[in-house]
Amino acid sequence: MGRRLIIEADGGSRGNPGPAAYGAVVRDADTGDVLFEEGQTIGVASNNVAEYEGLLAGLRAAARIDGTASIEVRLDSKLIVEQMSGRWKIKHADMRERALAAREAFAFDAVTYVWVPRAQNTYADRLVNEALDGGSAVMMEAEAESLGASRQNYLVGWSSAPSVTTTTRLLRHGETIHTAEKRFSGWAGDDPDLTELGREQADRAGKHLRATGDVDLVVTSPMARARSTAAIVAGHLGVEVVVEHDLRECAFGLWDGLTFADVQEESPEHLDRWLASTAVAPPEGESFDEVEKRVRDARDRLLERYEGSTLVLVTHVTPLKTLLWLALDAPSHAFFRIEIKPISLSTVLWFNDGNASVRTVNEEPYRG
Repeated sequence: MGRRLIIEADGGSRGNPGPAAYGAVVRDADTGDVLFEEGQTIGVASNNVAEYEGLLAGLRAAARIDGTASIEVRLDSKLIVEQMSGRWKIKHADMRERALAAREAFAFDAVTYVWVPRAQNTYADRLVNEALDGGSAVMMEAEAESLGASRQNYLVGWSSAPSVTTTTRLLRHGETIHTAEKRFSGWAGDDPDLTELGREQADRAGKHLRATGDVDLVVTSPMARARSTAAIVAGHLGVEVVVEHDLRECAFGLWDGLTFADVQEESPEHLDRWLASTAVAPPEGESFDEVEKRVRDARDRLLERYEGSTLVLVTHVTPLKTLLWLALDAPSHAFFRIEIKPISLSTVLWFNDGNASVRTVNEEPYRG
C-alpha cells in the first residue's frame, strides 16, 4: 500500500464577496505530521471561491510531496464535498473553473472527499483567520474598488435584477415552554417541543403561506419545535419537508435552560462581552460568528440545489438573524439590532449574482 496523505482545507470571506483567504494543511496519514501548511489572502472573493482555493493549494502541495500517494481531503463545506464527489452539479462559473483545476491538480481517482464538522477543521480555519487578520491592512485600500467590480449593486424594484431568483420565506417556530420565560434554548439543550399555542400558531402560519403563493419545499432545523412547525406548515402547503442540520439554533452551553435574568445575575461580565461581540461564545457554547459560518454554508447549499425555487425555512432566532445579516451584508454589530418574534415571517430574495433583496422582516399577519 502506497503513501497516504490527508488534506485539511478551508476558506473565508469577510463580506461574501469581500476580503478573502484560504488555509491548507497536508498531513502524513500514518503519523499525523504536518508536511505543509499555508494561509494566503486572495483579494476579494466569495466564501465558496476561497474554500476552493484552499482545496487547490492543498492538492498542489500534495502533488509536490508525493504524486503517487492516495489522498483524503477533509472539508467542513458540504457543498464542495458533494460537488467534487460528483453528486451535485456545479452551476457557477467561478466555482466550476476551480473544480476543474482541482481535478487536474492530482489524479482524480486517488482522491476521496470527506465532510468533517467545523470543530475538526480548526487548523485550516486558524490559517484563514491569521491570513485575513494579517492581510486586512493591505487589502483595505483596494477593497471598495474590487467589491464594485465583483458584484454590481442596483436599486431593487427600480433597476433590472438578474433573472434567476430564489425566494426564502424565513419562519421562526411556534412557542414552547421556554419562549414566554425567555430562557436560552439552544442546540444540545432540552429541545422542548411546541406547546398547544405553538401548534395553533404554526397552523395559522401554514394557512397564511398557502394563501400567499406557491411554495416548492419546506426546509427545517432538526430541533423538535422547528420540525413540528414545519410538519404543520407543510401539511397545508402539500410539499415535502427537508431537514438542514446547520439551521439548528446556537449552542448556548452552560446558559441553556437559564433565563436572561439568571445569566445577568450569575455572569454579568461574560454576558456583557457576549453582547459586545459576535466572536464571544457562552461558556462551552458557540459564538455567533461560528453560527454564521454554518448558516452561510447551509444557505449556499440550498441556493445551489434549489435555485429558482420558493422555500420556507423554519428555524430559530439566531439562524434567522444570521440570514438577514448575510442578506444585508451588514457589519457585525447589526446582528444585535434585529428582532425575531415567535412564528414571525421574513422574506428574502437571493439573486444569482450574489445580491439579495430583503422584502419583509418580522411580519405577524396571522398571529393570534
